[in-house]
Amino acid sequence: MTTPVITVEHGVVGYDGRPVLRDISLTVTAGEVVAVLGANGSGKSTLIRAVLGLVPISAGSVTLFDRPLRRFRQWARIGYVPQRLGAGGGVPATVREVVASGRLARRGILRPPGRADRAAVDAALLAVGLADRAGDPVSTLSGGQQQRTLIARALAGQPELLVLDEPTAGVDAASQEAFADALRDFVGGGGTVLLVAHELGPLRPVISRAVVVHEGGICHDGAVPDPAGHHAEPDHDHVHPHGPDEPAGLWSN
Repeated sequence: MTTPVITVEHGVVGYDGRPVLRDISLTVTAGEVVAVLGANGSGKSTLIRAVLGLVPISAGSVTLFDRPLRRFRQWARIGYVPQRLGAGGGVPATVREVVASGRLARRGILRPPGRADRAAVDAALLAVGLADRAGDPVSTLSGGQQQRTLIARALAGQPELLVLDEPTAGVDAASQEAFADALRDFVGGGGTVLLVAHELGPLRPVISRAVVVHEGGICHDGAVPDPAGHHAEPDHDHVHPHGPDEPAGLWSN
């Protein structure tokens, strides 16, 4: 029997009285790679933030690993990569130091890193193709490499579930390929993935299921739609560019 990792039942989310998600129901089971697709403003990023409790739901329920979200405390089981969060941030940290911070939820803040922590960081750096940049300041990396650093930080915590908000938006082709390889390895080791995307690109062969969000509701849940010209499909050009000026806060849904 396949184990549910995420269950959303009749979820509703609104901001300042404006409905964003309407009666959303979704189940992600162990071992799946589920892509949430849709146009800007459709509610897809809001959906994964609601799953993680980063935005409150006004109706319905969310369950993580068979535990209601309000009582869920095992956050080390989940790795989260937010939307285009700069890894540099003006802090003079090396790539290894940023990735190593992903171990904190598992080992705790007070315990110094041990052999298992160092091995997990090494494996995460290797997985995203940044082992040769481990000692470099994050500020010297390209935008795609910084995004790979954040993905490595999530992988270093050895989560069972990865949740990623547009992990390949605006990054170079090499970084997209590296991420696809890392995702394939993660799932091969028994992991589960929920990710938001505008276009899938190199990720397409890794995706086992697609959920298309349209105007706050799920209009498709099944095979990845073929690129054909419908606005909600993964390879559709949504006209609006996804550059660094695009807001990444709650209003970029």
